[in-house]
Amino acid sequence: MRIAFLTLFLAGFAFIPAAALAAERSGEGRPPAPNVLIIMADDCTYNDLPLYGGENARTPHIDALAAQGMTFNRVYLAEAMCQPCRAELFSGQYPMRNGCAWNHSASRPGVRSLPQHLAPLGYRVGLAGKVHVKPKQAFPFEMIRGFDKNCVRNPTQPHQLAGVGEFMTRDKEKPFCLVVALVEPHVPWVMGDASQYPPRKIKLPPNLADTRRTREEYSAYLAEITYMDGQVGEILAALDETGLAKDTLVLFTSEQGSQFPGCKWTTWDTGVHTALIARWPGKVNAGGRTDAVVQYADVAPTLVELAGGDPATHPYDGSSFAPVLRGEKNRHREYAYGIHNNIPEGPPYPTRTVTDGEWRYIRNLLPGNLYIEKHLMGKQGAGDLNNPYWSTWVGEAWQEPRTYELVMRYQRRPKEQLYHTARDPYELENLAGDPGHAAIKEKLSAELDRWMKQQGDPGAPQDTHEAHQAAKEGRHIYGPGK
Repeated sequence: MRIAFLTLFLAGFAFIPAAALAAERSGEGRPPAPNVLIIMADDCTYNDLPLYGGENARTPHIDALAAQGMTFNRVYLAEAMCQPCRAELFSGQYPMRNGCAWNHSASRPGVRSLPQHLAPLGYRVGLAGKVHVKPKQAFPFEMIRGFDKNCVRNPTQPHQLAGVGEFMTRDKEKPFCLVVALVEPHVPWVMGDASQYPPRKIKLPPNLADTRRTREEYSAYLAEITYMDGQVGEILAALDETGLAKDTLVLFTSEQGSQFPGCKWTTWDTGVHTALIARWPGKVNAGGRTDAVVQYADVAPTLVELAGGDPATHPYDGSSFAPVLRGEKNRHREYAYGIHNNIPEGPPYPTRTVTDGEWRYIRNLLPGNLYIEKHLMGKQGAGDLNNPYWSTWVGEAWQEPRTYELVMRYQRRPKEQLYHTARDPYELENLAGDPGHAAIKEKLSAELDRWMKQQGDPGAPQDTHEAHQAAKEGRHIYGPGK
């Protein structure tokens, strides 16, 4: 009798894993995989948004989205340029690993991104609007019509929601992941109603010189933020019309900082800090905020986990912050990292940075060089898409001490910079030489050394025309394993 009982017990025990395996393969026993809608702004400094303390722009749709979801206070991208940051977001890898460590370059041909990561989990993966990643084999998104792909067109082409709606509803048996990559508020700042932002009434951020032309351009930039916000509202309304909103994780992000000096193309916080809002009805607490430190490279593994996959099966640099979304944790990573390689935007000026969300350490690898960025400091003329206010900064610097300080801050930087970003969000007080902060500087410097070594980052030798050209051609000469 004991033998018979043991036989029956073991048979039942063996049956349980088989049943569980069948349930796992069929998707039973776990929550349904969500649809995913990622809405990206383009060149929008995060703290120009009211949600993060901005005192000028009006963004009712973004504010409403935040009230329905969770706002992340400390999210960072590894490089404050369009192409590298998008490659990081889509691949889950830092610039050195995926290969896109310069603007107007390419990721490694063997890189795999959201389409390859989510398709095996049953997803349809599409992208509408600005692409700006390559090669195609690494980023094989289904292209969705309706939004302008060209960020420098004047004016932006009219957008339509039909393609987005059709993609969302084409096959309701399969979840979708859709990226809508807007082109506002990238220059030229020509969309929206700038009359709603009278230049004389604007409160300029303290890292911008107060010149008449800066105020005029900042007014146009604010109008584009509001125009972009209107597009966010239209996209969310289109999602509502499909009836799929309750089953969709919506992520809104502002990308890198704007095309003002000290934001885009830098490793200051106003360059690499980005906005992130997550809305998922019934799954993400509405109206909440979190100080969890997150990096763009963490998004792809998070989506894979939520889709029912295993992030460990992909060579991610990032890790899933799904527990933060579910309210199970209020911390994620200890550090976020950033780089800047200035070629081809100007002469070599490589910088590296690390932050713990409260403090930021920056290392300028060629501090003796003069920082020059061609889009901001090139020729200014009729029809030129470059910003026309830099010459007013230089022209007034000799008589305005504050303007002079900002020009010097931008073009002449010391070897090391340390900022208490939590108290100094525009990072205007460099504490690197203060003995009272030597311990935190040494800690962050050591962590930056560790990360650069782990990424195969040679530092200054990477920011050369040879390295950039090799990356454009898919012949990457630096990085892990090199």
